Amino acid sequence: MSHIFKPFLLKDVPNIYAIEQRAQSHPMSQSVMESCLAKRYFNSALYVAGELAGFYIGEIVLDESSLIEICIDPNFQGKGLGRELLSHYIEQATDKGAMSCWLEVRESNTTAHKLYQSMLFNEVDRRINYYPTETGKEDAIIMSYFSFG
Repeated sequence: MSHIFKPFLLKDVPNIYAIEQRAQSHPMSQSVMESCLAKRYFNSALYVAGELAGFYIGEIVLDESSLIEICIDPNFQGKGLGRELLSHYIEQATDKGAMSCWLEVRESNTTAHKLYQSMLFNEVDRRINYYPTETGKEDAIIMSYFSFG
């Protein structure tokens, strides 16, 4: 299967947002996603055999990058595509001058947490009761990755 990474534009947001809605229990709004097309952001959509499989949105400020969102369509999960997207994000952030990459992950998302750890992200802090859940709130684990050129 051929995998292609391609930046997405405003016209692509409805299809990107459809994945966000299918994959996330509490998706960001489409208007927030559209605002992430401003200059300090970068993104990529992942296509597998021509089909949209996932995406990420990153932000860069000076020499720090934040992973705003990373998402794989439920139909494509469990195939290593999250690792490919995360690798692409790190590569793009580094190419843009980032010395560090930061992200937050739901405490309950153990699959993503393990992926991030395997890609050399380290837990550095927590935001207590940050994310909404069906029954209340859960912590956000803050993780960082450092690249020293």
